[in-house]
Amino acid sequence: MPEAREELARLMPVLTEIVTIRADAAELAASLQEGGRPTGLGGLPELKAAQARLDDLMTTVQQTGAELKGFAPLLVDFPSELDGVPVLLCWLEGDEGLDWYHRADLGFTGRRPLD
Repeated sequence: MPEAREELARLMPVLTEIVTIRADAAELAASLQEGGRPTGLGGLPELKAAQARLDDLMTTVQQTGAELKGFAPLLVDFPSELDGVPVLLCWLEGDEGLDWYHRADLGFTGRRPLD
């Protein structure tokens, strides 16, 4: 479990950037759908760049062994074991730390707080 917490700490700057760029991409996409008018963030080239950066950041997360399960909100699982049972330590956007888990076979609906 300490390894997963250390990995989350290393990933936090990446996750924070995903949240920021996700919001920028949403704003850019919405402005382009409303008649193609650029916003202060730019236009189509900036949207394409944001989408490419999001792809890179999500690949970075997945290369750590963590599982990116949700995009909005971000949901990241870290494979682990608890009392000899395979579990996923679960971080949801807005969580301060890695304080939740669920059995691998149950998914998010089986999410419980770690003791």
